[in-house]
Amino acid sequence: QVQLVESGGTLVQPGGSLRLSCAASGFVFRINGMGWYRQAPGKQRELVATISSGGSTNYADSVKGRFTISRDNAKSTVYLQMNSLKFEDTAVYYCKREAILGTGYAPGFWGQGTRVTVSS
Repeated sequence: QVQLVESGGTLVQPGGSLRLSCAASGFVFRINGMGWYRQAPGKQRELVATISSGGSTNYADSVKGRFTISRDNAKSTVYLQMNSLKFEDTAVYYCKREAILGTGYAPGFWGQGTRVTVSS
């Protein structure tokens, strides 16, 4: 019953901010790394940010300094705070399970996605 449910995507103006949430269930959230990915129209899905079970983060160059990934293990939720949004940030954003603590195995389970549209 592994489930990832993204929410928070909406229409937002350039320069605006938005916070996405991914609620996880069906697995031991705290020992899994988590990630945010996005897929823009006509493009391949790409990595946005990851956060390890210990809280270490990694960002794509395109979002570094603007986006922040975080997690709340008590709520089994991972967040993506997006600031200074640009037109090119328009995409469907997906949550993903990453590596399990102590292993090199990433389950590769995806959420359904939440759409972010940056437009004036």
